[in-house]
Amino acid sequence: MRKHAGSHREVVIVVYPGVQSLDVTGPLEVFAGTQKLIEGTGRKEAGYRITVAGVDGAPLRTSSGLEIVPGASRADVPKEIDTLIVPGGAGSADASKDEALLDWIKAAAPSTRRVASVCTGAFLLAAAGLLDGRRATTHWASAARLAERYPAVEVDPEPIYLRDGNVWTSAGVTAGMDLALALVEEDLDRDAALTIARHLVLFLRRPGNQSQFSATLASQQPERVPLREVQRYVVESPSADLSVEALATSAHMSPRHFARAFRAETGITPARYVERVRLEAARRRLEDTAAPVAAVAAACGFGTPETMRRVFLRALNVGPAEYRRRFHTATIDSSAA
Repeated sequence: MRKHAGSHREVVIVVYPGVQSLDVTGPLEVFAGTQKLIEGTGRKEAGYRITVAGVDGAPLRTSSGLEIVPGASRADVPKEIDTLIVPGGAGSADASKDEALLDWIKAAAPSTRRVASVCTGAFLLAAAGLLDGRRATTHWASAARLAERYPAVEVDPEPIYLRDGNVWTSAGVTAGMDLALALVEEDLDRDAALTIARHLVLFLRRPGNQSQFSATLASQQPERVPLREVQRYVVESPSADLSVEALATSAHMSPRHFARAFRAETGITPARYVERVRLEAARRRLEDTAAPVAAVAAACGFGTPETMRRVFLRALNVGPAEYRRRFHTATIDSSAA
């Protein structure tokens, strides 16, 4: 890729057999699109030069069967790396035991401005010791395994991406694009990141602390039918009376017994589950409709806009109006916010 104004940031994406193709191509497209933006608009910031590096530059097969051809071998990548990205995939289990690869990551990291992993690429960073004493995330289905295997890592399974110092980690697949957009915003500005997001039909990038899975996935599936029926009712009727007492009555249990059973079988309290479902319902309405915020709050069971705003700020670090501005899929009358 052509340098801009005589300077560029070296972005190296390390690949290995069984890597997830979107973990590679997602961030690559973000950085490549940003480079085109810089060149096309005459911006003065340093651009990006992206290298996909394999063990020897030979073609390799990804986890989906797609064959990719790295642009260089690890031995031939630039000595001064700006951003090192380690993607995940089914092959990450073997890659995290590849001593040559881990040694290369360990040697490259100290002189690299920032290191990032996508999905289960976090296992490689952990195996290389780069996550010791740091907060990190990965795909929610692999978070418990990461925490068990590397107890020195503080694993948070919820965020889309996390930053701890100069080390960034992200959740699965498309979250790698959100992470890359955050890196672009850090290097350039928010307008550049939003321009690339729109170009890639991502609309606007998601905040890093947004949960990576839905409320229904976040909790375990209870064994007892009455508890599953309660979950279904909550999802279908977020504006209803969803107090512990009301839910216990529908489950034919005492409130105390219901609360204990629900938490034991789902891993979260009934109140927390209800809040997550209502938050998810409100997010969808803000994304997909032009209904006023007050109407969304009422329809999703928050009662007042202020109550909904507090929940949004606590969970997503943005208020409902800002969330709508970022993620609404069509132009709406600004008075609706």
